[in-house]
Amino acid sequence: MEYTINLLKQYEDKAYADFHSRLVPTVERERIIGVRTPVIRTLAKELLKDERFKSEMLPSFLNELPHYYYDETILHGAFISREKDFQRALYLTEQYLQSIDNWAACDLLDPKVFAKHKSELLGIIKRWLSSDSIYVVRFGIVTLLRYYLDADFDASHLELVQKANGDDYYIKMAKAWYYSTALVKQYDITFDYVVKQIKDDWVKKKSIQKARESFRLTPEQKDSLKLSIKHD
Repeated sequence: MEYTINLLKQYEDKAYADFHSRLVPTVERERIIGVRTPVIRTLAKELLKDERFKSEMLPSFLNELPHYYYDETILHGAFISREKDFQRALYLTEQYLQSIDNWAACDLLDPKVFAKHKSELLGIIKRWLSSDSIYVVRFGIVTLLRYYLDADFDASHLELVQKANGDDYYIKMAKAWYYSTALVKQYDITFDYVVKQIKDDWVKKKSIQKARESFRLTPEQKDSLKLSIKHD
């Protein structure tokens, strides 16, 4: 949409765009305006206060998928993240995930309303994990990481992540991110699972590496993880 493109270009930072393009190699440099994420989130918040934008422009913008500019896509995700109706947020999320082409657009999407619907969301996550779409699967893993590693943690989730469909790099990295965070938050159960049950050696080693970089594990825990690799 021309209006949102012109708005985003007011905050263009070419040096940041050059830097960020190296982090999202699946997106061509010319498709990155270079608007920093906190700025995009602030823009989304302010635009949603504008009744004229919400009624006349937002519906068209949300239907314009895929967007040409990466920054438009991030703005789109920021709008979804602020949606208060669960079913609407879910619909917009699934529409969005089918259109994106990079890990950042996936990971920055975080509909806050999901936190209030964890029981019904879990079944949807299981469906996402069986998808043929890289970023749908990755989002399913990231959502498990965000909402189900504390009071709602269940050991069966560890197996759900391992069985997630696909062998793409961005899926494997999401698995490692999940397990490394699980090691921090649910150490005893996750340690046994990571050491004995994970079949993908790369995912196992990356999970342990990332966990050992955390300041929230004790030196003894980190040593045990290190030894588990040596004895593998």
